[in-house]
Amino acid sequence: MQYNQPQKEQDLGQLLKVRREKLATLQEAGKDPFRITKYDVTAHSRDIKENYEQMEGSTVSVAGRIMQKRVMGKASFCNIQDLKGNIQSYVARDSVGEEAYADFKKYDVGDIVGITGEVFKTKTGEISIHATGIVLLSKSLQILPEKYHGLTNTDIRYRQRYTDLIMNEEVKETFVKRSKIITAIRRYLDEQGFMEVETPMLVSNAGGAAARPFETHFNALDEDVKLRISLELYLKRLIVGGLERVYEIGRVFRNEGLDTRHNPEFTLMELYQAYTDYNGMMDLTENMFRYVAQEVCGTTTVPYGEEMIDLGKPFERMTMIDAVKKYTGIDFDQVPDTAAAKKLADEKEVHYEDRHTKGDILNLFFEEFVEGHLVQPTFVMDHPVEISPLTKRKPDKPDYVERFELFITGREMCNAYSELNDPIDQRERFKAQEAALAAGDEEANTTDEDFMNALEIGMPPTGGIGYGIDRLVMLLTNSPAIRDVLLFPTMKTLGGKDQ
Repeated sequence: MQYNQPQKEQDLGQLLKVRREKLATLQEAGKDPFRITKYDVTAHSRDIKENYEQMEGSTVSVAGRIMQKRVMGKASFCNIQDLKGNIQSYVARDSVGEEAYADFKKYDVGDIVGITGEVFKTKTGEISIHATGIVLLSKSLQILPEKYHGLTNTDIRYRQRYTDLIMNEEVKETFVKRSKIITAIRRYLDEQGFMEVETPMLVSNAGGAAARPFETHFNALDEDVKLRISLELYLKRLIVGGLERVYEIGRVFRNEGLDTRHNPEFTLMELYQAYTDYNGMMDLTENMFRYVAQEVCGTTTVPYGEEMIDLGKPFERMTMIDAVKKYTGIDFDQVPDTAAAKKLADEKEVHYEDRHTKGDILNLFFEEFVEGHLVQPTFVMDHPVEISPLTKRKPDKPDYVERFELFITGREMCNAYSELNDPIDQRERFKAQEAALAAGDEEANTTDEDFMNALEIGMPPTGGIGYGIDRLVMLLTNSPAIRDVLLFPTMKTLGGKDQ
């Protein structure tokens, strides 16, 4: 463990030794804090501060971690931190008793205590608790990072999130807000008549997205299985079964690299609604983003980096072809075939693979020249069929499909389709995916025969969408990296074990 502490290493070792000796002394005196099993908390710090007028003079019991301590003869002050903030306590020998006060003087920053006392204001006007009783609930045997420099090394912050949450108030606020965002999503969808369901994480066929799965072995059945990369194929089975509006919020796993926007396990929300299309999904998305921002942030205009993102006005809508035309001047409607598309890619130095067709290259142009410009909410619609194996074709333009992605801050926030419900077309798409897999595309899907059977039973016209919950949390908490909104992001193990 590293510290932003001024002490030399041997001093640190001595300080840790002293803490263990203090614990041993307490245990010998029959005051082992670890034997205490409960403490009745009646109030939190913020509740006391916000309701001081009503609570002045009343007796409260609070519990939390000592973050500061000032001993001054017969009376001392300490500051304790709980879930909702921190509050000062005045600890006087005459109020808590001589023995308890002697014990208190030996407590360390980091120790967890319970304090009972009266709510009052000090001469300087600080809302505090005049302690009448104080009990040590847990002895801290480690040392917190130095208060003023704080815990700033991001690698340690992500590995030791527990310390990060103690030292950085804004980090705690981010994760409180994350919980509220997910609650608001559930509330919105429940009000729209959606039903929350759960589907398998261990699957024999990981489909529904372009991604490499993690693979593992199921000993009891002696079968290799995969961790799901998407929620799609099981949720569509439920649409076939007559559950007309379903959604799931859950972890999915993709065997890919780590960067500011990607973690191999992340939270996905997918929903499917029978008897609507991708236009219905656009309306639902726009309304939901607006609702969640208003509920959680109290406004539909949120800061992100240097930008103010306006979720209150209608989201822009453009086709992928129009978006590429707008930012490159190239109209792919006028590009006759794959050979001409590859020639354009060569001219613009866009890297492609031999197996790529015109539709793939349109998408590569979009990723290269357009994505970064889409800062304000923008629906990009009508993707090429080659990159959309589960989506309905546009009736008037069969090389393209009824699909959209929402981009905000240059990032894809969600992906939606008018779902393909033609089993014959779907089988052909799976065959094309298997050919791509054979040609070296490790992210291509394989045919899921049970899903094909479900489609043959019959699936109504359906709109479906997937939302990256972590990216929505990043947006609404103004967090630059996905690791900032994951409590325990994936990290490379240090020397065989985390230190």
